[in-house]
Amino acid sequence: MALLQSSASSFISHFPASPVNSVRLSPPFGNRYGGLSVKAEAAAGIVLVDKSEADKVNRLKTSYFEKIVPLLKEEFSYTNIHQVPKVDKIVVNCGIGDAAQNNKGLDAAINDMALITGQRPVKTKAKNPIATFKIRENQTLGIAVTLRGNVMYAFLDRLINLGLPRTRDFQGVSPNSFDGNGNYSVGLKEQSVFPELSYDALGKPRGMDVCISTTAPTDKEAYKLLALMGMPFREGSGPSAVVRRKKLKSHHFNTKTKQKARR
Repeated sequence: MALLQSSASSFISHFPASPVNSVRLSPPFGNRYGGLSVKAEAAAGIVLVDKSEADKVNRLKTSYFEKIVPLLKEEFSYTNIHQVPKVDKIVVNCGIGDAAQNNKGLDAAINDMALITGQRPVKTKAKNPIATFKIRENQTLGIAVTLRGNVMYAFLDRLINLGLPRTRDFQGVSPNSFDGNGNYSVGLKEQSVFPELSYDALGKPRGMDVCISTTAPTDKEAYKLLALMGMPFREGSGPSAVVRRKKLKSHHFNTKTKQKARR
Protein backbone atom coordinates (compact mmCIF):
# COMPACT_ATOMS: atom_id res chain seq x y z
CA MET A 1 0.00 0.00 0.00
CA ALA A 2 2.82 2.38 0.86
CA LEU A 3 4.52 1.55 -2.46
CA LEU A 4 1.35 2.42 -4.40
CA GLN A 5 0.95 5.75 -2.56
CA SER A 6 4.56 6.72 -3.22
CA SER A 7 4.31 5.88 -6.92
CA ALA A 8 1.04 7.81 -7.24
CA SER A 9 2.51 10.87 -5.53
CA SER A 10 5.55 10.81 -7.81
CA PHE A 11 3.31 10.54 -10.90
CA ILE A 12 1.20 13.51 -9.81
CA SER A 13 4.29 15.59 -9.12
CA HIS A 14 5.44 15.10 -12.72
CA PHE A 15 2.04 16.14 -14.09
CA PRO A 16 0.64 18.94 -11.92
CA ALA A 17 -3.12 19.29 -12.18
CA SER A 18 -4.67 22.59 -13.17
CA PRO A 19 -7.22 24.18 -10.86
CA VAL A 20 -10.75 23.01 -11.53
CA ASN A 21 -14.19 24.33 -10.94
CA SER A 22 -16.51 21.61 -9.73
CA VAL A 23 -20.25 21.76 -10.26
CA ARG A 24 -22.55 19.37 -8.45
CA LEU A 25 -25.51 18.26 -10.54
CA SER A 26 -28.49 16.73 -8.79
CA PRO A 27 -30.63 14.22 -10.72
CA PRO A 28 -33.94 15.56 -12.03
CA PHE A 29 -35.90 12.74 -10.37
CA GLY A 30 -34.20 12.70 -6.97
CA ASN A 31 -33.28 9.32 -5.56
CA ARG A 32 -36.62 7.73 -6.30
CA TYR A 33 -35.26 5.64 -9.16
CA GLY A 34 -31.81 5.11 -7.75
CA GLY A 35 -30.32 8.23 -9.29
CA LEU A 36 -26.90 9.30 -8.06
CA SER A 37 -25.49 12.78 -7.81
CA VAL A 38 -22.89 13.52 -10.48
CA LYS A 39 -19.89 15.77 -10.04
CA ALA A 40 -18.69 17.44 -13.24
CA GLU A 41 -15.31 19.11 -13.32
CA ALA A 42 -13.96 21.52 -15.91
CA ALA A 43 -10.55 23.10 -16.27
CA ALA A 44 -10.14 26.71 -15.21
CA GLY A 45 -11.18 29.15 -17.90
CA ILE A 46 -13.43 26.63 -19.69
CA VAL A 47 -17.13 26.97 -18.91
CA LEU A 48 -19.15 23.89 -19.88
CA VAL A 49 -22.42 24.91 -18.24
CA ASP A 50 -23.16 28.24 -16.62
CA LYS A 51 -23.19 27.84 -12.87
CA SER A 52 -26.49 29.66 -12.51
CA GLU A 53 -28.06 27.27 -15.01
CA ALA A 54 -26.43 24.13 -13.58
CA ASP A 55 -27.75 24.80 -10.08
CA LYS A 56 -31.35 24.82 -11.32
CA VAL A 57 -33.16 21.51 -11.02
CA ASN A 58 -35.72 22.21 -13.78
CA ARG A 59 -33.51 24.19 -16.12
CA LEU A 60 -35.70 24.01 -19.24
CA LYS A 61 -38.89 24.77 -17.35
CA THR A 62 -37.32 27.84 -15.72
CA SER A 63 -35.96 29.02 -19.07
CA TYR A 64 -39.41 28.65 -20.64
CA PHE A 65 -41.18 30.88 -18.13
CA GLU A 66 -38.38 33.46 -17.86
CA LYS A 67 -37.16 33.79 -21.48
CA ILE A 68 -39.33 31.93 -23.98
CA VAL A 69 -42.77 33.16 -22.89
CA PRO A 70 -41.91 36.89 -23.33
CA LEU A 71 -40.41 36.23 -26.77
CA LEU A 72 -43.46 34.31 -27.99
CA LYS A 73 -45.83 36.88 -26.54
CA GLU A 74 -44.02 39.67 -28.36
CA GLU A 75 -43.66 37.89 -31.71
CA PHE A 76 -47.24 36.60 -32.06
CA SER A 77 -48.88 39.53 -30.20
CA TYR A 78 -50.72 37.48 -27.62
CA THR A 79 -53.06 39.52 -25.43
CA ASN A 80 -53.41 36.86 -22.75
CA ILE A 81 -50.58 34.86 -21.23
CA HIS A 82 -52.71 31.72 -21.48
CA GLN A 83 -52.56 32.01 -25.27
CA VAL A 84 -48.81 31.36 -25.23
CA PRO A 85 -48.19 27.77 -26.44
CA LYS A 86 -46.56 25.28 -24.11
CA VAL A 87 -45.63 21.62 -24.07
CA ASP A 88 -48.63 19.70 -22.75
CA LYS A 89 -47.25 16.14 -22.62
CA ILE A 90 -44.68 13.82 -24.17
CA VAL A 91 -45.56 10.26 -25.19
CA VAL A 92 -42.67 7.82 -25.63
CA ASN A 93 -43.41 4.40 -27.09
CA CYS A 94 -41.33 1.43 -28.18
CA GLY A 95 -42.58 -1.51 -30.22
CA ILE A 96 -41.44 -5.02 -29.25
CA GLY A 97 -42.39 -7.62 -31.84
CA ASP A 98 -41.13 -10.66 -29.94
CA ALA A 99 -42.65 -9.70 -26.60
CA ALA A 100 -44.85 -12.81 -26.49
CA GLN A 101 -41.91 -15.21 -26.97
CA ASN A 102 -39.28 -13.24 -25.03
CA ASN A 103 -40.41 -12.22 -21.55
CA LYS A 104 -36.87 -11.36 -20.43
CA GLY A 105 -36.47 -9.01 -23.37
CA LEU A 106 -39.73 -7.29 -22.46
CA ASP A 107 -38.62 -6.81 -18.85
CA ALA A 108 -35.26 -5.45 -20.03
CA ALA A 109 -37.02 -2.98 -22.36
CA ILE A 110 -39.26 -1.82 -19.50
CA ASN A 111 -36.25 -1.25 -17.24
CA ASP A 112 -34.38 0.65 -19.96
CA MET A 113 -37.38 2.87 -20.67
CA ALA A 114 -37.79 3.57 -16.94
CA LEU A 115 -34.14 4.64 -16.73
CA ILE A 116 -34.42 6.92 -19.75
CA THR A 117 -37.70 8.64 -18.91
CA GLY A 118 -37.71 8.39 -15.10
CA GLN A 119 -41.18 6.82 -15.13
CA ARG A 120 -42.18 3.18 -15.43
CA PRO A 121 -43.95 2.46 -18.75
CA VAL A 122 -47.12 0.46 -19.33
CA LYS A 123 -47.58 -2.45 -21.73
CA THR A 124 -49.51 -1.75 -24.92
CA LYS A 125 -51.72 -4.64 -26.06
CA ALA A 126 -53.52 -5.51 -29.27
CA LYS A 127 -57.20 -4.58 -29.36
CA ASN A 128 -58.12 -6.91 -32.23
CA PRO A 129 -56.60 -10.19 -33.46
CA ILE A 130 -54.77 -10.19 -36.81
CA ALA A 131 -54.19 -13.67 -38.20
CA THR A 132 -51.79 -12.50 -40.93
CA PHE A 133 -49.29 -11.25 -38.36
CA LYS A 134 -50.10 -13.99 -35.81
CA ILE A 135 -51.36 -11.41 -33.33
CA ARG A 136 -53.94 -12.40 -30.76
CA GLU A 137 -56.27 -10.16 -28.80
CA ASN A 138 -54.72 -8.61 -25.65
CA GLN A 139 -51.24 -9.69 -26.77
CA THR A 140 -48.41 -7.39 -25.62
CA LEU A 141 -46.90 -5.54 -28.58
CA GLY A 142 -44.84 -2.80 -26.95
CA ILE A 143 -44.49 -0.32 -24.13
CA ALA A 144 -45.43 3.34 -23.77
CA VAL A 145 -45.10 6.10 -21.20
CA THR A 146 -46.77 9.51 -20.91
CA LEU A 147 -44.74 12.28 -19.27
CA ARG A 148 -46.09 15.48 -17.73
CA GLY A 149 -44.84 18.18 -15.40
CA ASN A 150 -41.26 18.29 -14.16
CA VAL A 151 -40.43 14.80 -15.45
CA MET A 152 -41.52 15.90 -18.94
CA TYR A 153 -39.29 18.99 -18.95
CA ALA A 154 -36.34 16.99 -17.60
CA PHE A 155 -36.69 14.35 -20.34
CA LEU A 156 -37.08 16.99 -23.07
CA ASP A 157 -33.95 18.76 -21.81
CA ARG A 158 -31.91 15.54 -22.00
CA LEU A 159 -33.39 14.65 -25.39
CA ILE A 160 -32.44 18.00 -26.92
CA ASN A 161 -29.01 18.44 -25.32
CA LEU A 162 -27.80 14.83 -24.97
CA GLY A 163 -29.84 12.32 -26.94
CA LEU A 164 -30.16 13.92 -30.37
CA PRO A 165 -26.59 15.31 -30.65
CA ARG A 166 -25.18 11.85 -29.83
CA THR A 167 -27.06 10.26 -32.73
CA ARG A 168 -24.80 8.86 -35.43
CA ASP A 169 -24.45 11.15 -38.50
CA PHE A 170 -26.84 13.65 -36.95
CA GLN A 171 -27.63 16.63 -39.19
CA GLY A 172 -30.70 17.99 -37.45
CA VAL A 173 -34.28 16.88 -37.11
CA SER A 174 -36.84 17.37 -39.85
CA PRO A 175 -39.14 20.40 -39.45
CA ASN A 176 -41.85 18.68 -41.52
CA SER A 177 -42.86 16.16 -38.83
CA PHE A 178 -45.68 18.31 -37.48
CA ASP A 179 -49.20 16.91 -37.78
CA GLY A 180 -50.95 20.20 -38.59
CA ASN A 181 -52.21 20.73 -35.03
CA GLY A 182 -48.96 21.79 -33.36
CA ASN A 183 -47.76 18.30 -32.35
CA TYR A 184 -44.26 17.09 -33.28
CA SER A 185 -42.97 13.53 -33.63
CA VAL A 186 -39.39 12.31 -33.84
CA GLY A 187 -37.96 8.81 -33.95
CA LEU A 188 -34.71 7.43 -32.58
CA LYS A 189 -33.11 4.31 -34.05
CA GLU A 190 -31.19 3.46 -30.88
CA GLN A 191 -31.83 4.11 -27.22
CA SER A 192 -28.10 3.96 -26.50
CA VAL A 193 -27.77 7.70 -27.23
CA PHE A 194 -28.99 8.39 -23.70
CA PRO A 195 -26.20 8.30 -21.09
CA GLU A 196 -28.44 6.49 -18.57
CA LEU A 197 -27.90 3.22 -20.44
CA SER A 198 -24.54 1.51 -20.09
CA TYR A 199 -22.93 0.07 -23.22
CA ASP A 200 -21.91 -3.05 -21.32
CA ALA A 201 -25.49 -3.82 -20.31
CA LEU A 202 -27.06 -3.16 -23.72
CA GLY A 203 -28.85 -6.08 -25.30
CA LYS A 204 -30.82 -6.01 -28.51
CA PRO A 205 -30.80 -2.50 -30.01
CA ARG A 206 -34.23 -0.89 -29.86
CA GLY A 207 -35.63 2.35 -31.20
CA MET A 208 -38.26 4.63 -29.78
CA ASP A 209 -40.79 7.20 -30.94
CA VAL A 210 -41.23 10.51 -29.15
CA CYS A 211 -44.41 12.54 -29.67
CA ILE A 212 -44.34 16.07 -28.26
CA SER A 213 -47.86 17.43 -27.78
CA THR A 214 -48.17 21.21 -27.52
CA THR A 215 -51.07 23.63 -27.06
CA ALA A 216 -50.08 25.63 -30.16
CA PRO A 217 -52.94 25.99 -32.66
CA THR A 218 -50.63 26.05 -35.71
CA ASP A 219 -47.41 24.35 -36.73
CA LYS A 220 -45.63 27.70 -37.08
CA GLU A 221 -46.16 28.55 -33.43
CA ALA A 222 -45.17 25.05 -32.31
CA TYR A 223 -42.03 25.22 -34.47
CA LYS A 224 -41.03 28.53 -32.88
CA LEU A 225 -41.69 27.14 -29.39
CA LEU A 226 -39.50 24.06 -29.88
CA ALA A 227 -36.82 26.07 -31.67
CA LEU A 228 -36.54 28.46 -28.71
CA MET A 229 -36.30 25.46 -26.38
CA GLY A 230 -33.27 24.31 -28.36
CA MET A 231 -34.68 21.66 -30.71
CA PRO A 232 -31.96 21.21 -33.38
CA PHE A 233 -33.94 21.70 -36.57
CA ARG A 234 -32.14 21.62 -39.90
CA GLU A 235 -30.80 24.95 -41.01
CA GLY A 236 -32.58 26.92 -43.69
CA SER A 237 -35.86 25.07 -43.33
CA GLY A 238 -39.23 25.50 -41.71
CA PRO A 239 -42.53 23.72 -41.31
CA SER A 240 -44.22 23.13 -44.66
CA ALA A 241 -47.93 23.59 -45.14
CA VAL A 242 -49.85 20.34 -44.87
CA VAL A 243 -51.79 19.66 -48.08
CA ARG A 244 -55.12 18.04 -47.31
CA ARG A 245 -56.10 15.83 -50.23
CA LYS A 246 -59.72 15.09 -50.95
CA LYS A 247 -60.69 11.57 -49.96
CA LEU A 248 -61.88 9.62 -52.98
CA LYS A 249 -65.07 7.59 -52.75
CA SER A 250 -66.00 4.33 -54.39
CA HIS A 251 -67.78 5.91 -57.38
CA HIS A 252 -64.53 7.61 -58.43
CA PHE A 253 -63.03 4.20 -59.18
CA ASN A 254 -66.09 2.77 -60.96
CA THR A 255 -65.51 2.68 -64.72
CA LYS A 256 -69.21 2.35 -65.51
CA THR A 257 -69.98 5.60 -63.75
CA LYS A 258 -67.21 7.35 -65.70
CA GLN A 259 -68.58 6.06 -69.01
CA LYS A 260 -72.09 7.29 -68.19
CA ALA A 261 -70.72 10.70 -67.24
CA ARG A 262 -68.92 10.99 -70.62
CA ARG A 263 -72.12 10.19 -72.53
